[in-house]
Amino acid sequence: MAKKSKQRKPKKECCVSKSRCQRCPIRMLREGTLPEGYTVKKRKLVKAA
Repeated sequence: MAKKSKQRKPKKECCVSKSRCQRCPIRMLREGTLPEGYTVKKRKLVKAA
């Protein structure tokens, strides 16, 4: 049985909510919780080159 990942997956695009949701890619980037190999450009989640 595979264990489920406790890390939340980021949304594909920031919803620009005033409070910033927990899965916001901008928030996750700032906190350092964004998964390896990803970055945020123009409020969208993209693969890092």
